[in-house]
Amino acid sequence: MAVDRAAGDFGSKLREARERRGIPLRQIANATKISISVLEALERNDISRLPGGIFGRGFVRSYAVEVGLDPEATIQDFITQFPHDSVTAGHPTSEQVEDNEAIESNRRMASTLLRLVAISVPIAGVVVYVGTAARRAPPRAAPQPTAVTTPAPPAATSLVTPLSTPAPPSSPAAPALETPPPAAVQPAATPPPTSPTGAPSGELAATDRFTVGLSATRSCWVSAIVDGRRLIERLLQAGEQQTLEVRRELILTAGDAAALTVTLNGAAAKPLGRSGQVVTTRFNVKNFKEYLSAP
Repeated sequence: MAVDRAAGDFGSKLREARERRGIPLRQIANATKISISVLEALERNDISRLPGGIFGRGFVRSYAVEVGLDPEATIQDFITQFPHDSVTAGHPTSEQVEDNEAIESNRRMASTLLRLVAISVPIAGVVVYVGTAARRAPPRAAPQPTAVTTPAPPAATSLVTPLSTPAPPSSPAAPALETPPPAAVQPAATPPPTSPTGAPSGELAATDRFTVGLSATRSCWVSAIVDGRRLIERLLQAGEQQTLEVRRELILTAGDAAALTVTLNGAAAKPLGRSGQVVTTRFNVKNFKEYLSAP
């Protein structure tokens, strides 16, 4: 919203510092990748063109550095001049974010220790059991020597041959065993074709996370907050790429919407906005498919 000159001169202070150094707005726009229209609005005390919270303060910080002002003092003047929720949002919570990160780190460490204990206890039990069983097993008895027997000589064969020897009664022939025919072999079912992500082809599988790819076609100021943690807040150079793994939500802000290309799980996303436009977009596991480009 615009603020009258009588209510404060924050924008005039920025403009006077720039003019004292003889720096044109075009030079600041090229250095910070913030559009000239946004810089002009800032010098007019019109903060409606700025993104909210830490992103707007990031623009003010970049401007102050370029014109030789103290960044921290300039941001304090900015907050004093514009004590609105859209400006101060997120400012006093930096220590809380650090505390949350420390708590999350301790929680992950405790979870890892519990898993190690859960794995070690059964292994230790098996080792103790095997060692105890080995001590209790009786020693093996020595093998006994095998007695060697000599076969008796064959008895003398009688020289008298009987005239006829009755044939032994023939036993009934054993019935032939029938062999059952082999069971028919059923061909294995062929699984449906899958996409590179493991989901059936032609559809995206339901998942509790997604991957976001960022690629800068030209220099662009970018901020990315992934699951409550700020992973990117800097200037991406032309050709630079970043990959983010998102479990719950991504808050993405681009200083030049047309300079940043986004992919979601490897698929191209819709353009973020027009050239020079400052855009903030929220992606989460429920809505990120809505940002995919039509096939």
